[in-house]
Amino acid sequence: MKKISILLMIIAACAFGARAQKFALIDMEYILKNVPAYEMANEQLSQLSQRWQKEVETKAKEAETMYKNYQADMVFLTDDQKKKKEEEIVAKEKEATELRYKYFGPEGELYKKRQSLMKPIQDDIYNAVKKISEEKGYQAIFDRASSANIIYASPRIDVSNEVLTRLGYSK
Repeated sequence: MKKISILLMIIAACAFGARAQKFALIDMEYILKNVPAYEMANEQLSQLSQRWQKEVETKAKEAETMYKNYQADMVFLTDDQKKKKEEEIVAKEKEATELRYKYFGPEGELYKKRQSLMKPIQDDIYNAVKKISEEKGYQAIFDRASSANIIYASPRIDVSNEVLTRLGYSK
């Protein structure tokens, strides 16, 4: 009798623990394409990037022009003048490199601007996904756009449109 009651408890525990876990998918690319603030932020970043790129290119061209002028006038310059011109050219090239790093480096202005524009949008999406997950009891929600491991997924488990609706962009 004792063995039967223990066996029944083990079966009940296994049955209780083997409940199906619920999960869903979202397509972050699809969601972002349908969020106007994201498109505006991308356009802003593109314009800013182009402006800064022109500024960097102007500095680099100035250094290149200085070098070409130096090469053309080199035969007429004294050793001191050559040294001074070379230092000026190196300083201008360094200035262009520093400017490129300042704008486009890993912690540069473009990175900071992207963070300030994109973080609020990403936070809103995360909060919407979290609310949907809590309401519908999902254990996990995966992003199919960033996962190369998902070969096929049923459209029934894609909650991307629910996320857009939660954000106020009905589809």
